[in-house]
Amino acid sequence: MLNSSNSLPRRNIFARLSILAGNTIQIAGLAAACLALALARSIDSKPAAIATVMMIVAWILLYFFCHGIAHWAVGRILGIRFAFYTLGGTGNPAGYPAGVRWLFQHLPFFGVQTEKASMQMASPAAKAIMWSAGVTSSAVVPTVGAFCALEANVLGSKLFAIFAVAWAIGTLSSNWRSQSGDYAKARRALHSKGSRV
Repeated sequence: MLNSSNSLPRRNIFARLSILAGNTIQIAGLAAACLALALARSIDSKPAAIATVMMIVAWILLYFFCHGIAHWAVGRILGIRFAFYTLGGTGNPAGYPAGVRWLFQHLPFFGVQTEKASMQMASPAAKAIMWSAGVTSSAVVPTVGAFCALEANVLGSKLFAIFAVAWAIGTLSSNWRSQSGDYAKARRALHSKGSRV
């Protein structure tokens, strides 16, 4: 997401995409994740390493492609309109450990820019729910994917499910504490009276 405050860290934006292009890419990424997860679940025990790789690929794809489209889908349901998608580094660099912070500032995360008039007309609750949808989906959706692999007893899925839960808790916790994360934007929306977040 783009920040409107000069005091908050700015995302490193690589590109802008139309809503149609952004949705198409994200839906394709989510479909590829589902395909990888289906392959992981269907491969028999002989090429078990392939199933493990497919499980990890599915988790990565779910992580990268569920965030921006969750903001868009929930926002549209609540009557919020959007101008375009952005591709850029994380908007919450402080949420990542120092060793991987640089990497996450340069990975292509989807963000979505709201239309100003639409945000001004939206209720504080609608804004807060829309802002919260992205990071919540980033924690929940990949974790559900990991548990689908665990249910199919994919090689390494027990350890990977533990990793996925820990990552989800870290995602939610770091975003909750962040001044620039989506939950901070949601809190500001709830405390504003019709102003744009």
